[in-house]
Amino acid sequence: MTTTDPIELTAALVKCPSVTPEEGGALVLLEKLLSDAGFACTRVDRNGISNLYARWGDKGHPKTFGFNGHTDVVPLGNPDDWTMPPFGAKIKDGFLYGRGATDMKSGVAAFAAAAVDFVRDTPPEGAVVLTITGDEEDEATDGTVALLDWMEAEGEQMSVCLVGEPTAPNHMGEMMKIGRRGSMTAWFTTTGKQGHSAYPHRALNPMPAMARLMDRLSSHVLDTGTEHFDPSTLAVLTIDTGNPATNVIPAVTKACVNIRFNDTHTGADLSDWLLAEAAKVDAEFGTTTEVKIKISGESFITPPGPLSDLISKAVAAETGVVPEMSTTGGTSDARFVKNHCPVVEFGLVGKTMHAVDERVEIAQIVELKRIYTRILKDYFAA
Repeated sequence: MTTTDPIELTAALVKCPSVTPEEGGALVLLEKLLSDAGFACTRVDRNGISNLYARWGDKGHPKTFGFNGHTDVVPLGNPDDWTMPPFGAKIKDGFLYGRGATDMKSGVAAFAAAAVDFVRDTPPEGAVVLTITGDEEDEATDGTVALLDWMEAEGEQMSVCLVGEPTAPNHMGEMMKIGRRGSMTAWFTTTGKQGHSAYPHRALNPMPAMARLMDRLSSHVLDTGTEHFDPSTLAVLTIDTGNPATNVIPAVTKACVNIRFNDTHTGADLSDWLLAEAAKVDAEFGTTTEVKIKISGESFITPPGPLSDLISKAVAAETGVVPEMSTTGGTSDARFVKNHCPVVEFGLVGKTMHAVDERVEIAQIVELKRIYTRILKDYFAA
């Protein structure tokens, strides 16, 4: 019986220089593999971003298992800091090295290999769908969102979806993600009046106002956490004035904060709070503050139930470990999929993702394919 080697597939994908928004050959490679296995493949490219939709089985089948992942990768940083070729897929001491090896070409290779072998060896009563994007690591506006928009227009669907992002902090199988915190960023520009530092009464210094505002925001307790989420956090990222003079009170100062929030909040209510706090400080100091806000994603959760149980049992059967159900970490494309169907994330250990000399333990790739295969078998056997 022929099997699809997830290690070889991971290596082939890592060799594709697919730094967002470059496709780099990764989706071309996957489209051929999946087409040869009988998947109906469609490129869903939008605004220069490459995306791939692949379905085995009947369109719109009520029992359709979906996988979601991405082949785009973050930039290298300083190439001279790498001890291995960033797109060489070199193997050393049981690890495969290269940008995207962990995040998340190994995950894509594992679920693609599992799907190909599963539908060939035990054709299910139902459908298997793979949605693979080239725009997860950047703005993510034309990646999974484009795929879901196209699916809705074409009547395509997933009943449930597993996103193959790395989810384990230290050991294979220890964690799955049943939700994610929301994320938003706010930029503040506070304007006063420039003047001589020897005559502060003739100026309006925006610096004390900004300092007061940042203190109010960072000192505020947003919440104490919820059943499935840690407390929300606000981090002050920068306060910038760019004033090299020692005798000039500046006219403008800027700052930026990032908020990671749980299901106590929405992006809208936090935006209202930020605007209200800025207005209070302006009223106190006489300054004017402009606030620009970007909501990258709302918090969400797939309540523990059939999908998380399915994944938990498969992971425990293959690894002996029962994964913790978590909502920690940053954002992922699951935040978009959750509007389409129940979604859970499970993948390998993510210690080196985005790092110099990013690498994946080869044994984990094989283990992840086994887990994904069992999930497919158990889903269609139910």
